[in-house]
Amino acid sequence: MPFPDLALAPMEARLQDSLPDEGGWQFEPKWDGFRCLAFRDGGTVTLMSKGGKPLGRYFPEVVAGLDAVGGRWVLDGELIIPVGASLDFSALQMRLHPAESRIRRLAAETPAQLMLFDCLWDAGALLDRPLAERRLRLERWLAEHPSPTLRLSPATQDPATARDWLASAGGALDGVVAKRLDQPYRAGERDMVKVKRMRTADCVVGGFRYTSGARSVGSLLLGLYDDAGLLHHVGFTSGIAARERAALTARLEPLIEAPGFTGDAPGGPSRWSTERSAAWQPLRADLIAEVRYDHVTGRRFRHGTRFLRWRPDKAPRQCTMDQLQEEARPAVVANALGA
Repeated sequence: MPFPDLALAPMEARLQDSLPDEGGWQFEPKWDGFRCLAFRDGGTVTLMSKGGKPLGRYFPEVVAGLDAVGGRWVLDGELIIPVGASLDFSALQMRLHPAESRIRRLAAETPAQLMLFDCLWDAGALLDRPLAERRLRLERWLAEHPSPTLRLSPATQDPATARDWLASAGGALDGVVAKRLDQPYRAGERDMVKVKRMRTADCVVGGFRYTSGARSVGSLLLGLYDDAGLLHHVGFTSGIAARERAALTARLEPLIEAPGFTGDAPGGPSRWSTERSAAWQPLRADLIAEVRYDHVTGRRFRHGTRFLRWRPDKAPRQCTMDQLQEEARPAVVANALGA
């Protein structure tokens, strides 16, 4: 590892419900990518993941772009892949492949960029310096080393502006991160604050899974209709209180009826498939659940959703794909910030 005196883990953030209102904070967009520390020392570029794993072999175009700027430095940022006007998290995941030929092809077809938001070394270690100073150093460094591989993450010190980002940027942001302007870089500690933009969707319950080893509902399988009227499986919700499982099971079992989903269904070929994907019960499209979600990737909820309430007032055909907000769009963010 280069910079043996900087054996770092990235500084992280703790989740809160709201952003700080008092002064002394810097606010930045929370990008939906792979967190990455980038080192260049003695002509060698190293990309390191949040978990300390090397990423360079998966993003050769980023390594080449960073190597071309020269110098000796350590930068903190987020690997992203812009595709059209959006960021494509699935394209990032596809890079984690053992075949170098495939990685090289994907790097040419969908090149990645490094969105920068901190400078930890530039003619000396900066970890003990306040964020305000590190930000100025990063802006100066990027102005001296322009590259199409690198982007500067926007920042503001105005809490109202940061709240506007959350409220008006739509699907363009994953959230906002708040950092103390007087704070040093505390590697591996959760000393920043993040507020995620949570969204809701009304979904048809197209099926369910029993809990392992018991005949009670473990998770609800969620579906949305496309323009052709096909019901596609888009994710699941499993936060069902133990005291409610028996009653919910009794409610669902009379509705068991094939096919459940008429488009993409659990168990179909996808990167989400598991051994349990086929072990599900199809339901008649009668029940509507409102759920809260954070990310959408490839027309699916990337993580499990949170059940909010039943929606007996809605018809199943009103539950359509246009409710979903896709990955972050950096161009939209830049326009919203005037960047």
